[in-house]
Amino acid sequence: MTSDAPNADPQVIADIIKNYRVVAVVGLSPKPDRPSYRVAEYLKQHGYRIIPVNPGQREILGEKCYPSLKDIPFPVEVVDIFRNVEAIPAIVDEALQVGAKAVWMQLGLVEPESARKAREAGLQVVMDHCLKVEHARLAESQAK
Repeated sequence: MTSDAPNADPQVIADIIKNYRVVAVVGLSPKPDRPSYRVAEYLKQHGYRIIPVNPGQREILGEKCYPSLKDIPFPVEVVDIFRNVEAIPAIVDEALQVGAKAVWMQLGLVEPESARKAREAGLQVVMDHCLKVEHARLAESQAK
């Protein structure tokens, strides 16, 4: 599997879910019917610290909202991206600047060049997967 492949190694997915608990959700919508909101709400209910990143909002899901990753005054482990693919290169650059450990591009998001750049900098990368779906799948497999 090449480093540009959107299908992340299942071990990488499991490592991110098990080892990191602070998730910046870039593009988190305040609307409960939006996928970003449902994913963030699910993660929060499962013990993750959610940091909303949306310049147009002050608070989402009871958490202070930040305009960008650079504005978060504490370390972020996972950058979960819910923006259009054109925005991903700049988001990955910010993730590198703030010392994130992983970049997660949600379903439908594949940006191989940004993935390569993040991996070369030592970050774990997942493309075209839903963090909520993968968490639930991992929890279900562990329950068996």
